Amino acid sequence: MKYANRMDRIKASEIRELLKLTQRPEIISFAGGLPAPELFPLEAVEKAMVKTMQTQGAQALQYGPTEGYDPLRKHIAGLMGAMGIGTEFNNILVTNGSQQGLDFAGRIFFNEGDYVIVESPSYMGAINAFKAYECNFLEVDTDADGMLMDQLEATIRKYGDKVKMIYVIPDFQNPSGRTWSLERRQQLLALAKQYDLPILEDNPYGLLRFEGEPMPAIRSMDDDGRVIFLGTFSKTLTPGLRLGWVEADQELLQKFILCKQGADLQASTVNQITVANLLDEFSIYDHIEKIKYVYRNRRDVMMEAMEMYFPEGVTYTRPTGGLFTWVELPEHINTKELGAKAIEHKVAFVPGASFFPNSENNHCMRINYSSMNEEKIKEGIKRLGALIQAEM
Repeated sequence: MKYANRMDRIKASEIRELLKLTQRPEIISFAGGLPAPELFPLEAVEKAMVKTMQTQGAQALQYGPTEGYDPLRKHIAGLMGAMGIGTEFNNILVTNGSQQGLDFAGRIFFNEGDYVIVESPSYMGAINAFKAYECNFLEVDTDADGMLMDQLEATIRKYGDKVKMIYVIPDFQNPSGRTWSLERRQQLLALAKQYDLPILEDNPYGLLRFEGEPMPAIRSMDDDGRVIFLGTFSKTLTPGLRLGWVEADQELLQKFILCKQGADLQASTVNQITVANLLDEFSIYDHIEKIKYVYRNRRDVMMEAMEMYFPEGVTYTRPTGGLFTWVELPEHINTKELGAKAIEHKVAFVPGASFFPNSENNHCMRINYSSMNEEKIKEGIKRLGALIQAEM
C-alpha cells in the first residue's frame, strides 16, 4: 500500500492507548482526562431523550443544517455569556467534540512546513491533530502565569510569515493545570494584533473553577475577530454525546462550516435536539456546581496525598480548577519507564514527553484527579510515591 506522506507524522495517542489498559477494574487510573461517570445526569438525559423521540422523532432522525440545531446554538450562546463572551447563535458551529474544531483549524491554516506556536507543554490531542497537516511546532516556555511573552514575540519575529496560528489553553491548562494571568492574556492579544495572527483559544474547562476570581476569556477581549473559541459539553455534561462548538466571527466561522460540510455534513441531530431539550428544563449551572464540589475535594485529597507520599525533589502544580495536575521529577527519572512499572503496581498516569512536540522532557507526568474516588486517589498516590522513591 502507498499511503500519503502525512501518515508518517501521525502516531497513536499515548492517552488512548493507555486507556485500553486502564479499563481493567483493578487499575487506579490517573491517566485519562475523564469526567467522573457517577456525576453524569443520567435521569435528566434519559428524560430528554424520551421527549426528543416522542415529540420530535422524525426531525431528530433526519439530516439537519451543518451549522447545528438553532435552539442548541442559542443555549451555547448563553453559556458563552456566562464566560463573559457576548455572542449570537449564528456565530456558533456545533462540532463532534471540540477535538473536531482542532482538526478543522489545522485544515484551515496550515500548509506543509508552516508553523504553529504552542505552549510548552501543550495538549497532546491538539499536537496530533495539527501534525496531520504537516506543520511544524514552535514551543514557547510557560510559567505559573502562562506563556512567556518576550519569548513569544522573539519566536514570531524569527519565523515571520511562516507562523500561521497561536494555540493556547488559558484556563486550567491541559496538561499543566495552570491558568493564565489577565496581563498575559492582554499581552497575547496585543502581539497577535501587532503581527496579524489568529489565536485558537481552547476552553474545555473554563466553567470548572474551584476558587479565585474568573479570568476573562481571550475571546471576550477580542475586538477585531482574530480569536477562535473552542468549547465542549464533554466536561460539563457527558463526553459520550460528542458535542462541542466553534465560536468565531462570521468570516472565520464560514471556513469551519466548509470543513464541517466536507468532513461529516453535521453533528448528530438526535444528540443536538436531546441536549437542547435537556437544557430547557435542567440547570446546567447547578450541575456544574455539583461537579466543582466533587472535583475540588478530589484535588484537595490528591494534593494532601502528594505532600504525604511524594519524596523531596518532586514538584507539582496546585490547579484552581479543571482536571489535572502536572508533576516534575528529578531529570534522571524517565516517566515512560516509570509508567510501565506503575501499571505493574496497578496505577496509571500519562508520561509527560507526549505533551512536548519538539523538546525532550522525559521526567514529567500528567495526573488526573477527577475520575477516581478519594480512597483510590490516596492509595494510587501512595503507590506512585513508593515507586518514585525507589527510582530516586
